[in-house]
Amino acid sequence: MRRIAVIGLGRFGMALARNLGRLGVQVIAVDRNMQLVNEVKDDVDLAVRLDSTDRDALDAQDIDKVDVCVVSIGENFEASLLTTVILRKLGVPRIVCRAQSLFHAEIFRQIGADEVIQPEISAGEQMARRLANPRLTDVIDLAEGYSLVETEAPRSWWGIALKDLGLRTKFDVNLVAIKRKSALPSHESDKENPAVTHPDIISVPRPDDLIQEGDLLMLVGSNDAIGKLPRS
Repeated sequence: MRRIAVIGLGRFGMALARNLGRLGVQVIAVDRNMQLVNEVKDDVDLAVRLDSTDRDALDAQDIDKVDVCVVSIGENFEASLLTTVILRKLGVPRIVCRAQSLFHAEIFRQIGADEVIQPEISAGEQMARRLANPRLTDVIDLAEGYSLVETEAPRSWWGIALKDLGLRTKFDVNLVAIKRKSALPSHESDKENPAVTHPDIISVPRPDDLIQEGDLLMLVGSNDAIGKLPRS
């Protein structure tokens, strides 16, 4: 079972620890504030009140034996930096730091963070893409500048075969899957109600497949390319 430590139980850290716990991950939740520790203790394997800038305190909780440690202390940048340095010295395999700014993010990278996240910026970018293109139903960031999106098939693509659409050559995106509603009942009880529909995912789209009205397309590409897709 994966073991993940979350240091800093603000809104982001608290939500992360609880969701990891629900997903079956063994979570160690750490904060200086006893009230926050008490709030999360029933949702994780271990909740501990300690000062993460105290190396001996971290060592006593076997933090070095976790698979990943997320530093989400928040406003106290100095404490976040010192905690990250200590974690690196303890030999934690993977360190993820939450940064408040691009400047802070660069510093975390310089001192050894394996990954730096900026939830507010990421959320703002995703919301901007959704508002600019209402056809997007889901967005997953894959790497800097690249995303996996689920989007409704534009009207201009309906009835066109994938081989003729030229997604790679014309639009510089790759189609991963098509999510299509099937009118065929999948349960015995549904046969009495022919209007019931069920999602049918074509995991490996074929060149001769036709795009249909109502299709949801899972596309991978650069954010620039995705932003230029037809919106009709």
